[in-house]
Amino acid sequence: MTYPDTYYSRTAVKHSTYPPLTQNLETDVCIIGGGLAGLSCALELLNKGKSVTILEANRVAWGASGRNGGFVSSGFAGGQAIVEKRLGIDKARDVFALSLEGVNMVRDNIADLKLEGVNPSPGMLSVIRYNDPDDMKQHCDYMAEQYNYPLDYLSQEDLQEKFKTTRYYQGNFDKGAFHFHPLNYCLGLAREITNKGGLIFENSEAIEMKLDAPTKEIHTANGHIRAKDVVLCGGGYSGGVFDRLKRALLPIATYVVVTEKLGTRVHDLVKTSAAILDDRQASDYYRIIDEDRLLWGGRITTRTSQPKRLAQLLKQDITNVYPELADVKIDMAWTGLMAYARHKMPYIGELKSGVWSCTAFGGHGMNTAPIGGRLVAEGIAQTSDRHKLFKAFDLEWNGGIFGPLAAQSVYWGMRISDRWREATSR
Repeated sequence: MTYPDTYYSRTAVKHSTYPPLTQNLETDVCIIGGGLAGLSCALELLNKGKSVTILEANRVAWGASGRNGGFVSSGFAGGQAIVEKRLGIDKARDVFALSLEGVNMVRDNIADLKLEGVNPSPGMLSVIRYNDPDDMKQHCDYMAEQYNYPLDYLSQEDLQEKFKTTRYYQGNFDKGAFHFHPLNYCLGLAREITNKGGLIFENSEAIEMKLDAPTKEIHTANGHIRAKDVVLCGGGYSGGVFDRLKRALLPIATYVVVTEKLGTRVHDLVKTSAAILDDRQASDYYRIIDEDRLLWGGRITTRTSQPKRLAQLLKQDITNVYPELADVKIDMAWTGLMAYARHKMPYIGELKSGVWSCTAFGGHGMNTAPIGGRLVAEGIAQTSDRHKLFKAFDLEWNGGIFGPLAAQSVYWGMRISDRWREATSR
């Protein structure tokens, strides 16, 4: 199976392909899913002396891990308010520190493993499309005071120096965040895993698992694995064998486009090399790539099919912010599924003896999937029990056939609220 046609697959570094499983193997740990979570967990386990085998139904980082916006920043998709409500401020600080550790994991791997084609670029600007300077200042102060994480407050005048648009009112700058090429990062991790003796099998979907005995059994169409521990890392494309975990995931589609080369005019409009996102329910997020293209993502749906007017829809979002780009052509457009839990926090931990979950990183996975992989690896190797911080975010039923409809309805409601708030600021 080939990668979906995206900017990332077109600019992927030269990389290995991995064979399907056609034999019977024994391993310490079998990881189901070769995305960022599975790869991160595998590398951590190998560094702890465990033997590891990854089964990937498609290709390494074929899903959301290899076709997202490429933002790496602290925090979780649910936001700190959810964490504080369930854990209290002290443990919420510990959880936030883990998210920051995930950012540093990615940054360190890029440097230490000398990963090619990842192209990290520093900084992230978060902006609001309604006028509320006091709330933004309070947020920056709160993060500094409660989490020791300073964010630079940006006034409307500050933003006017960085953007030629009337849509933005206030914002903050996160100098600890960065953006990068996520597929090349994952391909580099895969190479390092095999260099350390780990095994990766692509096009090897797990079709049956027996997980109750001390030795777990995982079957593919043409092979069989016996393992002491199994880590379930599937995301929006999780198969039926994920069973109870799959019923706790909401697959949410998001969309990304890349413009034609824009020359110098893109820099007249976007005067920063940082990544940018707004705070709406389905935010616009974008960044300059290849020196003069815009990679732009946004919108969410619970439909798994790609809309016929995808490029036109996102072009409307672009021109809503930058009317000067009304004549711009879209070179590439793609969609993909992310996995969310209803509480918008990841599932990290031991489901039952020797069976671990490391998934539901939708909306904020580039730092949380790596730290999730590390915590699960520590749990398997019994070097820490930090994964227990996430017991408060246990599996929650996704609502069955009504779950996606409910999620879509919530999104539509939030979108209406966003529009009203923006309209009253003009």
